[in-house]
Amino acid sequence: MADYMETVQSWLDGNYDQQTKDEVMRLRDTDPKGLEDAFYRRLEFGTGGLRGKMGVGTNRMNKYTVGMATQGLANYIRKHCAGDDVKVCISYDSRNNSRLFAGITADVLAANGIHVYIFDDIRPTPELSYSIRRQGATAGVMVTASHNPKEYNGYKVFWSDGGQITAPVDKDIVAEVNAIGDPSEVRFDPAASEAPGSVEYMGREMDEAYLKDILSLTLSPESVARHTDIKMVYTPLHGTGVRIAREAVERLGFRNVYHVPQQDVIDGDFPTVKSPNPEETAAMKMALEVAEEKGAEIVLATDPDADRMGMAIRDDKGSLVLMNGNQTASILTYYILTRWKELGRLDGNQYIVKTIVTTELLPAIAECFGVKTYDVLTGFKYIAEVVKRNEGKATFVCGGEESYGFNVGEFVRDKDAPVACAMVAECAAWCADQGMTLYGLLQKIYAECGYFKEQMKYIVREGKEGAEEIAEMMNSFRTNPPASIGGSPLACVKDYNEPEKTGLPKSNVLQFFSKDGDVVTVRPSGTEPKIKFYFGAKGADADAKIEALREQFIR
Repeated sequence: MADYMETVQSWLDGNYDQQTKDEVMRLRDTDPKGLEDAFYRRLEFGTGGLRGKMGVGTNRMNKYTVGMATQGLANYIRKHCAGDDVKVCISYDSRNNSRLFAGITADVLAANGIHVYIFDDIRPTPELSYSIRRQGATAGVMVTASHNPKEYNGYKVFWSDGGQITAPVDKDIVAEVNAIGDPSEVRFDPAASEAPGSVEYMGREMDEAYLKDILSLTLSPESVARHTDIKMVYTPLHGTGVRIAREAVERLGFRNVYHVPQQDVIDGDFPTVKSPNPEETAAMKMALEVAEEKGAEIVLATDPDADRMGMAIRDDKGSLVLMNGNQTASILTYYILTRWKELGRLDGNQYIVKTIVTTELLPAIAECFGVKTYDVLTGFKYIAEVVKRNEGKATFVCGGEESYGFNVGEFVRDKDAPVACAMVAECAAWCADQGMTLYGLLQKIYAECGYFKEQMKYIVREGKEGAEEIAEMMNSFRTNPPASIGGSPLACVKDYNEPEKTGLPKSNVLQFFSKDGDVVTVRPSGTEPKIKFYFGAKGADADAKIEALREQFIR
């Protein structure tokens, strides 16, 4: 048998609870392939934390892997952060076991003498980021698997600036986590969390502060006051946005925010959707039906931890059409920069940030306003890193990524769906003042800044064999790049495994650029068993070029 069977036996013989041992034996006796996948490796604590399927085994999210990750984090904090009053904030989403994993995280940190602030109930990831800065905490932990299917959960680590950990802190924490070889090394003492002052709960007071700062971003209060009757539908997809995101829009003054009652229910099984991902058309189905029933102009949806937002708007024929992340980011960026210009806030020292796989329309928009654009690797943590680096030197206006993430302002250092929802509603009111719709604004942007088309496709390859296949695909693209892209000769290749050439941190990402200026980006997902392809084209024939690119790379 493979080496992993030794690990299996160590779980059967070790100090694990009986329920866990019973499940290991069940897998051993009835599901050998499932057993292998659960134990063939240790669930990787990557540069952002953990994410994986829940269940028994070293390659699963469970109380033992969470405990070991937390002990590693505690060890790093204790080694590198001086003083007795070291604080960590914790939040969690609506997923199955999220509350349990958050409680274990709190207990282990407290047992290591670390002061813990934990939310009294589910809260969005951006509010966790916000709380770190407000509480002056050293770090934060968010228990979530974002938009993944119900079988998954995860563990994101944030640092004192409110952003997810980046180099060199990320790799040093990973090393500490990997040094924990066995659950017996975890200081787990539930009584420690009952000591006076060791664990404190955060609640409505933090919500109020967060909502107040969201409303402080408002750029067009007069427009909102004139159009409070705009009809919109909001769904949290069974997640944390049920309170904060909807409340932010309503506090702006909008009176006709309709619900999808079945999806207001907090349920980690996400019973009304296959996947609670606003990027998926199927996840938006019920909200779209309510919008048709109510005659709503806008549909807004957030994922379980409310950091991503998807939306649908009425087109020029009155039909509801789904916007992708690139389109949403473009609409909001253009609106915000327009209002900043009208309000006299642009003086040449402002900037926006986007990821390398996000539409080139964003820098085209920024250029129209004399605003600088930073390009960063995929992941909002890199956007937050730029904001941190420029703090006190230049002003961050907004940042976006194609995967439905957007943020405005500097008090949250991650993508922020409540902020994005409020900004979309406000933008719609401003458009109404201009005699225009959100869809009309998008067409105006295309006319002024150029037509850009993007599409992302992925291939799923699960398990050990799938991971090997994805690795082989990347190797093949790297060693045998295509001679042409969509019929246009290959102009250059960017391999982000070569940071000395790209100027960005090392990452397993390839970009192919054609002489026509079109681009294809290929990268394995860091959180899911997928290899992703991002296609980008510009010009009047961009739609046709996207189809050609897709056919070339995905067979």
